[in-house]
Amino acid sequence: MRSEDRAVQRLCRLTLVHPEVFEQPANTVHLVARVAAQKWDKDFLSGNEKAEHHSGDGPLGFIDKRRRAKGRATYLFALCLAVGLSLFSLTRRLNIGFDALDPRLGLVTNATCPQTEAIAPEKNGALLNALEAEYQKERFRLKAYESLGGAIRIPTVAYDDLAPPGQDERWEIFGELHAYLEQRFPLVHKDLRKTHVNKYALVYHWQGTDDSLKPALLTAHQDVVPVEPSTETQWREPPFSGFFDGEYIWGRGSCDDKPGLIGTLTAVEELLRANFAPTRTFVLAYGIDEERGGISGATAIRDYLLATYGEYAFSILVDEGGGYSVSDEVIMASPGVAEKGKFDVRFEISAPGGHSSIPPEHTSIGMLAAVIKQLEDNPHEPHLNRSGIYYSLLQCRAAHDPSLPADVRSLITRSRISDKALHKLETQLAHTERAFKALAGTTQAADVIRGGVKTNALPERAEVIVNHRIDIHSSVAALQTRIAAVVEPVVERLGLELDAFGRFTPASVDAGEPPSGLLRISDAFGTALEPAPVTPLGDSGPFRLLSGTIQGVLGASNRTGYGKKVFIAPGMSTGNTDTKHYWKLTRHIFRYGHMNSADSFNGAHTVNEAVRAEGFIEIIRFFTWVILNVDESTLL
Repeated sequence: MRSEDRAVQRLCRLTLVHPEVFEQPANTVHLVARVAAQKWDKDFLSGNEKAEHHSGDGPLGFIDKRRRAKGRATYLFALCLAVGLSLFSLTRRLNIGFDALDPRLGLVTNATCPQTEAIAPEKNGALLNALEAEYQKERFRLKAYESLGGAIRIPTVAYDDLAPPGQDERWEIFGELHAYLEQRFPLVHKDLRKTHVNKYALVYHWQGTDDSLKPALLTAHQDVVPVEPSTETQWREPPFSGFFDGEYIWGRGSCDDKPGLIGTLTAVEELLRANFAPTRTFVLAYGIDEERGGISGATAIRDYLLATYGEYAFSILVDEGGGYSVSDEVIMASPGVAEKGKFDVRFEISAPGGHSSIPPEHTSIGMLAAVIKQLEDNPHEPHLNRSGIYYSLLQCRAAHDPSLPADVRSLITRSRISDKALHKLETQLAHTERAFKALAGTTQAADVIRGGVKTNALPERAEVIVNHRIDIHSSVAALQTRIAAVVEPVVERLGLELDAFGRFTPASVDAGEPPSGLLRISDAFGTALEPAPVTPLGDSGPFRLLSGTIQGVLGASNRTGYGKKVFIAPGMSTGNTDTKHYWKLTRHIFRYGHMNSADSFNGAHTVNEAVRAEGFIEIIRFFTWVILNVDESTLL
């Protein structure tokens, strides 16, 4: 076989047997060209040297010229063939077309993470332009900043031990907030129908002109977490000051979630001021204790909305949650389309008491410590699931974010069809991404422990409460089964009886020997929560509408550094919002507050909570776009 034929065979074999080498078209051209060049140097330069002895018009010189010309043609053919085969192999393996290749970056885009074009209102385009101009005026901005600052100055704290509304005077502060809202947003309270639910939760009904259209639901919460008194001196500004220092608005609730509350009300107030009358009905609902699980607020709102509108009556729901981040080259927005489940598990050991001077081999506290150690020695293994939301987010980053390291992008790309690459990706992310375990599996945390009453009395009871956040691909039942299996070796070794979620197992002890105690495992508070249903994505109309709206509002922003590519990647919350009570209101739940992660000074629920004022204006813009787009869209 001639050297040029062997080169063609080698390139074809490399393409077909190891197509992962050619997963980036740009890499393909570079690699094939390099291989061809190396083979040319080896096979033909030496041939040219020999040809010098046969140069001229004789028969050997003529034959050598023909051989070199034929070799050049063969290598050009090999190069084109290898490039074509590699692209064909790539598109077949990933089930995409050639239109999905981004010629600028060499990234797979449309197939693995399709993007919706920006959506802007058409019927009310002029109104939107007028409001956008209004939002840029200093007078409007200062008024908006004060609207948020004034709400922050009313400390609507949701304490964990609150009695029901009407039975605890600590709820009364919410009445002060309601009076403030009436004064600050007079048109909202004049034109919308307000209903108090369970005394302090608020529902506003904004009637549309077309009752055949499903209403839209915008939600937020009025409450905030407490401020630890010992940390008050660490705040740059007093924690409930609502102070605007020229850049930030300071105070508890400035990030979570009074921007959602004041942002939606501001948008509606300005639309009413511009004489906007919606075609579609809108409902605004504001809970009062999201920070303790929505026990009194979101549950009452849910019951009221189900009774008033019915199951799955709403076309779309937008609540607090995900936001967006701005990097050097792109903006990534990540609306939450799923939430993990939650399960607080109580492990309680009961054992005989007595005087501490004659102790058993293990006290109840010692045995409980062994149980905790067993749990922590056997953590839940995080795994990437190709049908999971986190995996989808990674695919979107690989497709659209050029700042992603090349090795990570390669692993993400190859992991679509290679289990080996998927496992390598898991290993890499476990070392480089702090949130990997939380996003890719169930987590556990021993948070509360109690036991013992006196130093010379054997503890008759000891307990620990372990918080679990359940992976979206798991369930409460699966977690219960796993917990019982994990603690079984310790139970057997210590001679404990076991009551695991109502299933009793006798102690493994010698005949006539009493058990050393009883381990009872149970739902600590009766609040076990399954993972939330995943919001429909892909070609789903509501998802496309929200994605297009985010594209539009970010694309139209005049903030410095925002003039760059925007892409949407589905996100997932590791915690829970009030939406956990709203599953039967709509299948299209989006947890997205449109806050730039860089606009939060120090995050929420901590000292120096503050939001950049410019970022709050973006939130008002977002809700204005949402209302106008939802009102006229045919995607709902």
